[in-house]
Amino acid sequence: MSRSLRPGQLAVAVLLACVLSACGGGAEQAHGPEARSSSAGLPAGRIAEGETQANAKGPATGQSCIDCHGADGNVPLDDSYPKLGGQYADYLAHALQQYRDGRREHALMSQQASHLTDQQIADLAAYFGSRPSQLRDLHGVH
Repeated sequence: MSRSLRPGQLAVAVLLACVLSACGGGAEQAHGPEARSSSAGLPAGRIAEGETQANAKGPATGQSCIDCHGADGNVPLDDSYPKLGGQYADYLAHALQQYRDGRREHALMSQQASHLTDQQIADLAAYFGSRPSQLRDLHGVH
């Protein structure tokens, strides 16, 4: 026996199907607190390894991420340095890849990222993305 849906019911059914497919992830999706999907084509980021990396002195400048961006990436050394804590991990991963590959330039960041592996980038992005956020929406600020 076939039953037709009314237009309102159909819209709800389509919306529900979209939400469920977005949340489902499929068998290929990694799970757990250390796993992060990446639109940057990187391996899953590991938060603990990212924390270690964030505190390690880089060979290019002798500084760590924390030296410039502060504890949890939320206390930058200078107001012109961005807060990283709570930022989208994919955004951070793409930015680090661009610094590493010369598609984005900054006197310190280009040097810091030049020797990072894909796994290190994924780990740093996962770590800073997992930190408490102090990011603010500037909507309405004049």
